[in-house]
Amino acid sequence: MASTISLETFPRRQQATVAAIDWTRLAVPEARRLRELGFDEGVSVEVLHRATLGAGPIACRIGRMTVALRRAVAASIRVAPLAG
Repeated sequence: MASTISLETFPRRQQATVAAIDWTRLAVPEARRLRELGFDEGVSVEVLHRATLGAGPIACRIGRMTVALRRAVAASIRVAPLAG
């Protein structure tokens, strides 16, 4: 498998696949929310936008949904870029 990078630092407008999620870094409500939104290994994801301030949220597309994630949550998600 290709090397992985955290979703927090993944480049914008590139497709990736969720390789792993470090559930231990997340509070129970955060982990539940991610699962409800469909975040899991093998799911396609794309970073759409980052807040201009370093601590702001990250907008991601998962499936046909656009969701905002706190940077700490995005840091717990490892993704692998799609070839091409």
